[in-house]
Order: sequence, then C-alpha cells, then structure tokens
Amino acid sequence: MRWKTSLFALTAVAIAAIASGGQAQAGDAKCGLSNGKAAAGEPIIIGGIVSVTGPDNFSSSGLAAAAYFKCLNANGGINGRPVKYLMQDDAWNPEQSSQLAAKLIRDQGAVALVGNMSFVDCGANQGIYEKEDIMVIAGVGVPRDCFFQKNYAPTNAGPRVSNTKAIMDLAATHPGKIKRIVCIAPNIPNVGEWSCTGAVSWIKKQGGDGKIITFDPGSLDATSLVLEAMAFKPDAVSVATPKGMAVPIFAAAEEQGLADKLHWTGPASLYNLDFPRAIGKYWDGKVTVDMELKAADANTPDMNNWLAVMDQYGQKSDPRDTFSQAGYLAARVTAETLLKMDPGKIDRKSVTAALRSVKRFESDILCAPWYVGDGPRHNANHTGPVAQVKDGKLLPKGQCIDAQDPELDDVRAYEKTIGISN
Repeated sequence: MRWKTSLFALTAVAIAAIASGGQAQAGDAKCGLSNGKAAAGEPIIIGGIVSVTGPDNFSSSGLAAAAYFKCLNANGGINGRPVKYLMQDDAWNPEQSSQLAAKLIRDQGAVALVGNMSFVDCGANQGIYEKEDIMVIAGVGVPRDCFFQKNYAPTNAGPRVSNTKAIMDLAATHPGKIKRIVCIAPNIPNVGEWSCTGAVSWIKKQGGDGKIITFDPGSLDATSLVLEAMAFKPDAVSVATPKGMAVPIFAAAEEQGLADKLHWTGPASLYNLDFPRAIGKYWDGKVTVDMELKAADANTPDMNNWLAVMDQYGQKSDPRDTFSQAGYLAARVTAETLLKMDPGKIDRKSVTAALRSVKRFESDILCAPWYVGDGPRHNANHTGPVAQVKDGKLLPKGQCIDAQDPELDDVRAYEKTIGISN
C-alpha cells in the first residue's frame, strides 16, 4: 500500500471532545432486553472485519459494535444466548481480509458479519459472502463495491452520496450562485473519481459544470491541487478527502486568501469534531460539512444511548464519531432482528433471511428509515443533514437532504416496492 499514515487520518481518529465532554445523559446504557441479567447460554457467533494496522486505524465502527454487543450480553443477550463478537484486523490487505472472512464464516461458524469497516473487505470478499449466503451489516462502506452487493448492507451513506448532498446544500443556501464546482479526491481505486461523480452529475443537470481532480495520497501537493482547482474558476470546491488530507488543502487555500472568493465544503469524512480547530479560525463560518447521520451531541434518546454504550462498554480511546454511530446502528439492528427469532433455531440461513426482511428500522440518529431488503445492492442511507464550521464547532444546519444522484435511481425504485419514500 502506498498511502501514508500521516495523511490518512479518517474520522476513525478518536474524538475525545464528546467522550470527555459529558454529552451522554446520566443513566445506564440500554441494550436488547435491558434486564440487567448476563446471558449465559450457547454463544451466537458474529464476526466483523476492520482495518487496524496499516495506513490508519480504521476500526471505529467495529469498536462500537463490540461495545453494543457487550452491553447486549449484560442485558440478557439474544433471549438468553450471548453474542460472541469476533472482530478481526485485515491490516488493509485484501489477501488477509479474504483469509479472515473464510475463517470467520467456515471455521468459526459466524451467522452474520456486523460493523465491518475496511477499504479492502468489500472487493476481496464479495465472492465468499454470496457463496456462503451470509449477510454483512456493515458500519462503514467506502469503495463503490460496498454499495453494489446483495449480501453487504452498510448503515452509512458512502462518500459519493455525501459529496452530492454537500454540493446540493451549497446550491440551496446560495441560490443561483453555484454553477461551477471542483471536487478533489484521492485516487484510491473505486473511491476517488466515483465519490465525486454524483456531485458533478447533479450540478450538470442544473445547467452547471464540474471538474474532478484526483491525486496520489502518498504524495499530496496541496498548493498544486488548490491552484489546479482555481484554474477551473469554480464557485465551490468540495474537499472530498479524509480529514488528514483535507487540513493541508485548506491551509493552502488560506495562503491564497480563498475563503471569501468561493464556497467550500466536504463530505462526512470531515465530520470530525476536531476539524474546525485543525483548519483554524480563518475558516469560521466559511465551510460546510456533510453528515451521514445526525449530530453526535444532538441529545436525543438513541444518540445518548450510543454515547452511554460507548462510555460503559467501550474504551475511552474509542472514537465517538459518525463511524462509531454507524457501528452502533449496525449492531443494534442486528440484535433487534435476532431478538424476534426463536433462539434455539438461530443459524446462518435463518439469520440471513431475517436480516433481509428488515424493511423499516428507525432511529433518531437517522434522517430516514433504514432497511436491508432483498434487492441486488444496498444504499439505504442517502438522506442526512449538513453542518457548518462556526465558533470552533460543527453546528448542524438542521435540514435533512436527500441526495439527488442518478446512480440512486434503482435504489429509489426498490424503495417504492417496500413502501419507503425519502
């Protein structure tokens, strides 16, 4: 892998601001049966594949799933049966990821995989997931492969949807003034250009124009990227990168005095509560950031429960970020599905069927109902809010935006068949 650790600081970086700021309300975390009785029956094996070692620790979603399952097991498990959650590190290596998937499914007998968060898992393991007919309720999908599989359902929206919503918000906030956009992204296979195409397609449909600039994340030249972007004479720039790559790009734009000359935005990979401090006061009120899920400090029941779960059953070092939210949701929807089943008849076949029957999971963390269904691919989360950098914080603007990306046409058509309209 050529990607450098110092640049690849995704939102899986720990956000201590929430963890230490006491945003979770007083009271115990509530999971499953919430009966306070430890499960002691025959374990139910659930796996998870994340990337810990390598270019970056990309495990936030899996850590949240692990915390939720610990909470579940302390509260009756699945009608008395505990979940044995086996989170594995694929080290950003496709071959290792494939070996782990085979081990979890064929050797360990996992009935499902939950909370996955990896750049290589989707591409490396599609074959075994479909052959063994096992469902993956992933926390975080990033490459295109993650959203084009029958057996892989991420709870997050993905970078393409996120970029599209970010540009849509700018256009709505500044009517008639966003006609030319630039989207900057790392040239990671099935991520970079794909993640920008939705936003560019949308602006062209509005009569505007767009340009995609990709770069090698192992040799980021922020100044050159900014100058190339400005040569297009854009009205807006989406910095569609992880936070670690975005910070030097914003610094280069600041050196050019560009904050007031055009509009700046970015996808949910920048929804990191440390992001405003990292880019500095110069950008106060001048950057919007997409959110795949609602604000981490929203003080709503589910949001507070997620934080309580992390505080009571996770580690202080575990991130409290949008990817952690996604892992919590993945574990919770899985647990709630299994709780409706006969605990004595839980196996891979029955779990796969039960998860595919999920057609309306609702949470105050989500803007719209989430589902699995039996469609050929999954991108159920395509509606979310945006936030603005203001006073050193990321302040939600409130409104939920549904991404108008033509690539979602088949998803919307499927949603109509199951009675969901976002």
